[in-house]
Amino acid sequence: MSRHVVIGTAGHVDHGKTALVRALTGVETDRWEEEKRRGITIDLGFAPLELTDGITASIVDVPGHEDFVRNMVAGAAGVDVALLVVAADEGVMPQTVEHLAILEFLGVRTGLPVVTKADLVERDWLDLVVSDLGDRLTSSRIAWEAPLIASAVTGEGIDMLTASLAAAAHRAADRSSDDLFRLPVDRVFSVAGAGTVVTGTAWSGSVNVGDEVRTLPGEQRGRVRSIEVHGQQRDRAEPGRRTALAIAGVDRAAIARGSVVVTDASWQESRAVDVLLTLLPHARALTQRSRVRFHLGTAEVMARLTPVAGEIGPGATAPARLRLENPVVARWGDRGVIRSYSPVTTIGGCMIADPWPRSRPRRPVRLEDRASAQDAARAGALVRLAGRDGVSLSDLPVRLGIRPRAVEETATEVVLGGAVRIGETLVEPEVVESLRRAILQALTGYHQEHPLEPGMPRGLLRVAAGSTGFADHVLEGLASERQILLEGSTARLSDFRAALSRHETALGERIRDELVAAGWEGRTPAELAELGDPERAHDLLEFFVRQGTAVRVGRDRYYDRCALDRLRDTVVAEVRRLGRATPAQLREKTGLTRKYLIPVLEWLDACGFTVREGDARPSHSYALIPARSTDLRNILVRSLP
Repeated sequence: MSRHVVIGTAGHVDHGKTALVRALTGVETDRWEEEKRRGITIDLGFAPLELTDGITASIVDVPGHEDFVRNMVAGAAGVDVALLVVAADEGVMPQTVEHLAILEFLGVRTGLPVVTKADLVERDWLDLVVSDLGDRLTSSRIAWEAPLIASAVTGEGIDMLTASLAAAAHRAADRSSDDLFRLPVDRVFSVAGAGTVVTGTAWSGSVNVGDEVRTLPGEQRGRVRSIEVHGQQRDRAEPGRRTALAIAGVDRAAIARGSVVVTDASWQESRAVDVLLTLLPHARALTQRSRVRFHLGTAEVMARLTPVAGEIGPGATAPARLRLENPVVARWGDRGVIRSYSPVTTIGGCMIADPWPRSRPRRPVRLEDRASAQDAARAGALVRLAGRDGVSLSDLPVRLGIRPRAVEETATEVVLGGAVRIGETLVEPEVVESLRRAILQALTGYHQEHPLEPGMPRGLLRVAAGSTGFADHVLEGLASERQILLEGSTARLSDFRAALSRHETALGERIRDELVAAGWEGRTPAELAELGDPERAHDLLEFFVRQGTAVRVGRDRYYDRCALDRLRDTVVAEVRRLGRATPAQLREKTGLTRKYLIPVLEWLDACGFTVREGDARPSHSYALIPARSTDLRNILVRSLP
């Protein structure tokens, strides 16, 4: 089975990193004229390397000069195997130590130290340099092999170095192609006929020609026009490979080193990140709002540090929040490097514990819980922190650093641990219980204030409960327990029934008598003001409508049901008799003025009893006529010619 790894060089300036890469691959990684003129690497260089047993590698050659450490960090991000180069004639130097610290902070697990320029020194000195380097690496968090000896000039040790790199590559962790695709950009340029081209090392996932992609920060969308891997055309880009993507539809000026190409919608920009930060022993303490340089992937941004508890002392590891002056694209478990604002030097590193922290958490949750090695434990901490907002399952691959296929299993573990799953969101059980109480309280108050209403509109209930996202789930649960009844768009307590009070019964009887007396003219609440409060009259009229003894026509005119049935029958019969009836003819038949007749005709049209054609109602259309005013059945009657 073929594998691909990323090998990154590291070491002091002029220790022979580029010459060693050239000896291994035959590729000159110094591309710029200034690099060739000055004899030092300034920017990142790249070369492919074929190893044994089906293993291929992308070598990232980084600059060693202290002025270009930012470029070194960009190249070292995402490295699987570190190639630490120390010149035999100088030994361990300041940038050797700084590069070693950076590799450790970036979480590189496997490394191979090489003593180069062996042809320039005597054997005794060479043995001393090798011994010193081995001693220095014993306390490193990286699993270093024993130092090798090589010379790019004579070719000494090159074959052994190649074999050792193949063995180290075997031990490197596999990158997953079924993960979310992410490619931090280290170069961007335009090519005639191809458009905008970005290059970088794909950290995870895969992308195909024709796929839709996004570039962040900035949120540009485009389509992959073509893919090259080490200069060769491909239909698909796999993780761990040096990749160039030609993307149609994106603006070259809006992309730079530090941008990230992604495919999944789960990715978002981070303007603050919660981290576990470790300072080097020689670094100065970091306090509230210390300004630092934050390196993540190929990005470098300024940030303000907020320690969770007091200052962070030299050599200490502590939780903190970084408020970023420019956004980055982060994922749980990403490793970053912290450098001081001035003088610019590496002072520490960090691990992303939460790429999208809440600005003001509603309850304290230890950041260490969000940094747990257990996926379900981290998810549970996020759920507790989220409160009523809950945690969307679609966010888990980024916020937990897990593959999409692991989301369902993780969600199940969190639910077994006590969380509640509502659709595609995880919430605490306390959230559900709080919503239950809020809904029951809101319904009780609504029934007291609106005793004639059949129930509370669900939309209003969601707002009153303080949640529009989970209210329906809670409502269904309460309905299954028979604590409430859901009827159409309303909800009510199961023991509530709309009913008239003694005072309302008396007023209602007077209103009913007035409607009967009004006959075909009906009444509005304002016209019933002499009987009492118009607003109260309106509520009673609506109650009668729901009871079926009254009908509302238009916005606010009410009719006795029997009277309106007679008016309807009269209009329909006249239309059938005349074959085609105009409002004037119907006005003469009913004795109603246009003020009363026209709204009734429009109501008859809307209900399907009549059909308007021009200014008349013809008899050759169908009409729906209830058999009785209290009968719910409708019969279809066809007019005779």
